[in-house]
Amino acid sequence: MSINPVNSSNGVVCYLPKERFGYFGWPSIAKQDDGTLLVVASGLRTAHVCPWGKTVICRSRDNGATWTYPQVINDTPMDDRDAGIVSLGGQRVAVTWFTSNTTIYHKPDPVSGWPAEYREEGIVLDSWTLPMCNRNIGSWMRISPDGYYWSEPVQVPVNTPHGFIVLKDGTWLYLGKRWDIDRETATHVLNCPIAAIRSCDEGRTWEMLGTVPLPEDCSNNAVHEPHVLELQGGGLLGAIRTHKANAPFRVTLTRSWDGGRSWSQAEECDTIGSPPHLLRHSSGAIVMVYGYRLEPYGQRAKISYDEGQTWSEEILLRTDGPSSDLGYPASVELPDGKIITIYYQALQHGDNPGILYTIWELPAKA
Repeated sequence: MSINPVNSSNGVVCYLPKERFGYFGWPSIAKQDDGTLLVVASGLRTAHVCPWGKTVICRSRDNGATWTYPQVINDTPMDDRDAGIVSLGGQRVAVTWFTSNTTIYHKPDPVSGWPAEYREEGIVLDSWTLPMCNRNIGSWMRISPDGYYWSEPVQVPVNTPHGFIVLKDGTWLYLGKRWDIDRETATHVLNCPIAAIRSCDEGRTWEMLGTVPLPEDCSNNAVHEPHVLELQGGGLLGAIRTHKANAPFRVTLTRSWDGGRSWSQAEECDTIGSPPHLLRHSSGAIVMVYGYRLEPYGQRAKISYDEGQTWSEEILLRTDGPSSDLGYPASVELPDGKIITIYYQALQHGDNPGILYTIWELPAKA
């Protein structure tokens, strides 16, 4: 059974529906201590897969009512994808992302060369040498004291769309896909596990902890893009995008009670959709949001009041997506207790997807 959100309203963070470099995707959101909302995404690109992806940031100082034009904060020679942003306290934030060797997706026709619609893209990709790709391929992180000035990029051993979390003891916990690199092809090795790493020195060094055991009918190629939350009892709850053959994306859950060194076997939680993002609301509830790529396309949520043991009925944040190219929602809580959830989605057929939002209230606890 599904229900509609309480007192919800929709809006736009950034939207360039017809511009050639107007595609935005895979966003994340954070809140600075002065109340400023920061949204990052891979943007000013031409398509879901292209060579031109950049990390962009938009700001709102009025709880999402208005937003700045997207500013480029990161632009490597490769496709920069899946930006995450994490509040470090005060005005400090960290941004995470990964680079993609797009040449593996776009190959020229052996007879006629690059098709006309990809000719300029082909010229760009033909300039990508193996040494250049090996210098730039990987999972990355940058730190900012204020959201405007950024440190040099640092490579990180794992990756996931919304980045790491800061634990109550101040250490950083990153649950992500292990990001091993095949240097002969300058590409990410796909068959890697979901692994937890921890840093006690703000990302300068990372300790590899444990990996997540999978169901017997599931391989490492079927699990991606987890997010993690610290439980009130001191444990960790991980939610993972899981994609078995001939089945839609689903969410599986795993737990750790020893700081991420060991994890329970991932189990389904009766949730179709992905990837998940977890938020601790001031009420104590855990809010899980996720994209929904079956008709009606859109964004959905579930609530848990018992630390992820059980979940509410599905909450329909949006059901008006014109295609399945959408999702990757993430949330923060606003000062009045409402939730702002951002995601990528188009408003109508033929538009580039942009970054949109829904502001909504938690339903009354049953």
